[in-house]
Amino acid sequence: MTKPALEKRDWIAGLEKGLAILEAFDDQHARMTPTQAATRTGLTRTAARRYLLTLAHLGYVQTDSKLFNLTPRVLRVGWSYFDSARLPRIVQPYLQQLSATIHESVYVSVLDEWDLVIIARNGSTRVMSTGFVLGARVPAALMSSGIAMLAYKDEASVRQWLDATDFKPFMPLTITSKDALYEKIRQARVDGYVVMEQQLQMGVRGIAVPMKNRHGEVVAALSANMPIGKETSEATLARVLQPLQETALNMLNVI
Repeated sequence: MTKPALEKRDWIAGLEKGLAILEAFDDQHARMTPTQAATRTGLTRTAARRYLLTLAHLGYVQTDSKLFNLTPRVLRVGWSYFDSARLPRIVQPYLQQLSATIHESVYVSVLDEWDLVIIARNGSTRVMSTGFVLGARVPAALMSSGIAMLAYKDEASVRQWLDATDFKPFMPLTITSKDALYEKIRQARVDGYVVMEQQLQMGVRGIAVPMKNRHGEVVAALSANMPIGKETSEATLARVLQPLQETALNMLNVI
């Protein structure tokens, strides 16, 4: 999504810094001192401490006077998207019908910069993991939906992102070669779909197609994830690809 232009007089730096503090927490930094938060955000220790104390007063973090950690109130901000956004509500009936047709878990995902975010899902939980839950954020290169959307981004920006990113293996078969990833992205645009296997979770195959709006712009990706089992990639494509493509086409005039 293109960011709207903003005049300097309308910029609230304090809001930017406060959000940066919240985003600094992750699985590797679940609890932080003001010094650690300052290091991760580029703020001074004094500023980081003031923002943390303000957020604690508002209920978004809690502290034992030394370490700070997020509270469940932070989820109010994230889930406000699902309560208010149009796209997740519109696609849900289509996902229900698609899941019933192919008997697999299906997802709609969008890009947030270079991360993939799952905004809607339906179907069995048999292949569910951290990477497949509603609201999950994962590196775009790890999932079929991510590759399907990267295929339609500006080629120069994709190349620049690949060159600047250090890709780490999540599984033994995770693609970390930048040339291999670029070829996967390029081929996805040629084919109009992408198959990814065992990138984020062992034994799981994902197939995705781009979702376009009535103006022909790719706004999301539609995917199905399933256990690999004894089914070949070719057999899965023959069973799943056409329903995915038809569903994406049916949603063309409503998204």
